[in-house]
Amino acid sequence: MKKHWWKIAGVAILIYVFLAGLLAPVSPGIVKVSPGSLSTGDTAVLQVTGYNSNYASGEAPRAWLKLDNERAIAAQDITVEDDRHLRAAFQIPAFLPVGRKVQDFTLVIDSKADGTAVLPSAVFVTQDSIDAARGQQQWQNAAISHLHEEWRFDYPFRNILAETIRNTYFHVPLWFAMVFIFMGSVLFSVRYLRGGSLEADCRAQSFTRVGILFGILGLATGAIWAKNTWGAYWSGDVKQNMTAIALLIYLAYFILRGVFEDPDKKARVSAVYNIFAFAALIPLIYVIPRLTDSLHPGAGGNPAFGGEDLDNTMRMVFYPAIIGWTLLGFWMANLSYRMEKIRLKWLEVL
Repeated sequence: MKKHWWKIAGVAILIYVFLAGLLAPVSPGIVKVSPGSLSTGDTAVLQVTGYNSNYASGEAPRAWLKLDNERAIAAQDITVEDDRHLRAAFQIPAFLPVGRKVQDFTLVIDSKADGTAVLPSAVFVTQDSIDAARGQQQWQNAAISHLHEEWRFDYPFRNILAETIRNTYFHVPLWFAMVFIFMGSVLFSVRYLRGGSLEADCRAQSFTRVGILFGILGLATGAIWAKNTWGAYWSGDVKQNMTAIALLIYLAYFILRGVFEDPDKKARVSAVYNIFAFAALIPLIYVIPRLTDSLHPGAGGNPAFGGEDLDNTMRMVFYPAIIGWTLLGFWMANLSYRMEKIRLKWLEVL
């Protein structure tokens, strides 16, 4: 039992990841605001559609149109229609204290039942004429204060991601685990080149096999996520293309092994190719996507792991998910190695 503790830990962690990742709710948010375009001098009534919201419960919500971190307009009147819909009336001044023709405003809604929900660039206000000095004189600032902030075990709402934010615990950790497994494979390939042990080659082959499996699962979960956020399973994004190329390079590892009959020659050539495949993996999936535009977070200037899409609650599940998937991958590689070892002994190679 003592020597198998890491297997038990891996299974326990993944059970926690599945339960917490799938059962914890997504926090209330704002799905839609209509109209999205306003003009200065108007009294605008915004129709707001919430997500997981409880507008009709308890105290009436408060709302602001936030210009920046210091300036905001408070709603003059709020009418709650039901838990998911409300109407908020705002008086837009005739001039804005900015030198832009079109200015975006962030909608902030606060209630005791839901806490604070934020929708960046919810509405765009167009000025008939620009006069920042006059706008500064007319501006009546409404401080955003006394917000209801209560910690709950839920996940941040993102208008594009919604419930698919849970895929963070599967798609991303699978990639991390894949890299760790490929690292183990390379280490065994190096060990073979240094000592010539066919057992090391057998382990390298087993780790590579599981690494490819995790890569395919990562690519599949990514394609499903892309369908829900980008509109298509495969959009030709540089991250998708480079990942597919990296996996094809690794699949060629097994094609190469099938070319040779001599076990030592097979192991030696495979070990060298395995080192090359890992050396190509890193720039393909981490470097090249960062050098060009990409829809994928963490590439092409598109940030990842920010406070909005990976807050402290999500970190409580995300980091254990990386550990759990990695331990499972090592366990699967170990089982694959034992099966391959039995096969080779049967063939009297080892």
